[in-house]
Amino acid sequence: MNPLDYEIQYLKGVGDFRAKLLSKLGINYISDLLEHFPRDYINRQAEVNISDLIVGENCAIIGTITSIENRALGRRNSQFNVLISDGNDFLLCTWFRYADWLTKKLEEGKKVWVSGIVNEFHGQFQLIHPEIEVLEDSTETNDFWHSRSVLPLYSLTDKINMNLMRKIIYNAFEKYHQYIKETLPEYILQQYQFEPRNISLQKIHFSANPQEVPKHKMRFAFEELFYTQLMLARTKTNHHKKQNGILFTLHKTYTTKLHKSLPFSMTNAQKKVIREIVEDMTNNSQMNRLLQGDVGSGKTIVTLFALLLAVENGHQAILMAPTELLAEQHYISIKNMLKNQPELKIGLLKGGNYKGKKLLKEQIAEGEIDIIIGTHALIQKDVNFKKIGLVAIDEQHRFGVEQRSILAANHHPDLLYLSATPIPRSLAMTVYGDLDVSVLDELPPGRKPIKTVWRSDNKRPEVYAEIRHQVIAGRQIYIVCPLIEESEKIDLLAAETLYENISNNIFPKYRSAILHGKMKTAEKDEIMNKFKNGEIDILVSTTVIEVGIDVANATVMIIEHAERFGLSQLHQLRGRVGRGSEKSYCYLIAHQPISAEGRERLAIMVQTNDGFAIAEKDLEIRGPGDFFGTAQSGMPGFKHANLVRDQELLRQARTIAFEIINKDFNLELPENVTLKENYFKNYHWREKLFEY
Repeated sequence: MNPLDYEIQYLKGVGDFRAKLLSKLGINYISDLLEHFPRDYINRQAEVNISDLIVGENCAIIGTITSIENRALGRRNSQFNVLISDGNDFLLCTWFRYADWLTKKLEEGKKVWVSGIVNEFHGQFQLIHPEIEVLEDSTETNDFWHSRSVLPLYSLTDKINMNLMRKIIYNAFEKYHQYIKETLPEYILQQYQFEPRNISLQKIHFSANPQEVPKHKMRFAFEELFYTQLMLARTKTNHHKKQNGILFTLHKTYTTKLHKSLPFSMTNAQKKVIREIVEDMTNNSQMNRLLQGDVGSGKTIVTLFALLLAVENGHQAILMAPTELLAEQHYISIKNMLKNQPELKIGLLKGGNYKGKKLLKEQIAEGEIDIIIGTHALIQKDVNFKKIGLVAIDEQHRFGVEQRSILAANHHPDLLYLSATPIPRSLAMTVYGDLDVSVLDELPPGRKPIKTVWRSDNKRPEVYAEIRHQVIAGRQIYIVCPLIEESEKIDLLAAETLYENISNNIFPKYRSAILHGKMKTAEKDEIMNKFKNGEIDILVSTTVIEVGIDVANATVMIIEHAERFGLSQLHQLRGRVGRGSEKSYCYLIAHQPISAEGRERLAIMVQTNDGFAIAEKDLEIRGPGDFFGTAQSGMPGFKHANLVRDQELLRQARTIAFEIINKDFNLELPENVTLKENYFKNYHWREKLFEY
């Protein structure tokens, strides 16, 4: 066993208690500690003058504490002021919330480093809640760090201070540096002019020249991306080698009838994607395709063509959705589109107990149901299928890899994954790199862009005045709130409170209703159907309407507390309107205070209706871990790579990974010895998640 795989608790200076604290930072083994990279560096020799600071910009200053003031502000509040000088000018550092260690550690005359955003207060430069570190600390006993001109700054956790983190990292390198193994082959190191792994690691932590660190960090970003792409390349190649699909024939029976019955012309994007799907389904390889389409781009009709192609070849076709709302929407929509083909049998399978469910499961097992639409209920052990030909999974990122593979495990049907969340190309290449990708990037003719405006909550009366003419004209309105009832902890406008105000005070002459997730399914269905049938004018709802309701007559979407929603969710909610030919509007009602990130999100929504542009920005703001649960995909999280910053690096990593696997699938060539050892130790197990 390589000593770098030892648990962190056995490192000098750690022990059981600190090991538990370090685990919060993802540090469980010695190797994790070596790759806990500094987030910044302090240069003790840097000469930045306080007089050169610019209000609104970030700064890092080294100076001497000249005075300290701990001022009480009423009963519970206090203010801690520290004045530092660079010998010529003064900078005021202020904390309104601070721990005891801060007041105990700082003393007049001590040299400190401070960093933060520059403000101005009564003509003086000020930092609010800056980072601060004492540079002449008598408690720092490690001579190595005490004499360094450049100090690394690490992310910390409770009870692990900066001095301790530096000390244990130094201890780890001192004892284990000789066990650091190279993980990239020589030809890649030469191609990218990367230094060996052990040298790069040491320079990242201990370099006296922080300007050289980015090129060493890039090596580790490349390594993460490269090994992930190596896994996807093997998975995709192996899948095409091993897994024979069903050889369908385009009989043009049910599919042609559907095409002739459509009351509209399909977009060029829809026609192109249908050709791609037909080409997949009529060859020997199992289809494994991701269909991306923005809200309203027409994924359902494309999916139905694929379902019917399987059915006209004597197979059953399955459409699985993450919620009952969405499953019911698909069922109603598909039933309607196939009303002139009554010979086709369509079933809806949901969770729970209800009349007719047992009979439906028997009919599915006997092959009497052609198209089965359902939720997670489809993957229960007591649900059996006669002959599955195609599985389509909607909003597929809401299902885990193992859930997605259950339906496909025994029958090896063709697979079509659907996503109404436009996925940035860099994320798609990483999370779905083993799939072929089709994109519906064209809206059906007649669809008009949704006019989006951002208003403060004190402008709400003006918003109601503006939308009144829409209600008078017979149009319908959504008003979305994030919560169901008042919460003492979170000061959000509750749906029930708003509903009372709308129905009693704002629009008393019109028919209003409330919809939320705690209602019983039958009650939700009744309200949804009434809204669809035009029996409700204004629907006040929580985010349960994000997916699942398609009402062409709804032309206004009002989103309360819009600053609290992510970009993708805002875009999904906005997509509930604009589904007909009438001009539609989306009002983003924001409540103070609004963070800088919140303002950025709202501004983007006002600027564009392009879901893919919004997705790219969402990825940039939130990062890949939160875009949607990447853990659901079986993908590793990235410690060093950034899918926004490193898109070109990702493209290069993908190209070289696929070239290697095409040439040497099992990494048997002598030049790939290093790759083979590292890959089969750390990545090979993930391939099992992609067996279907």
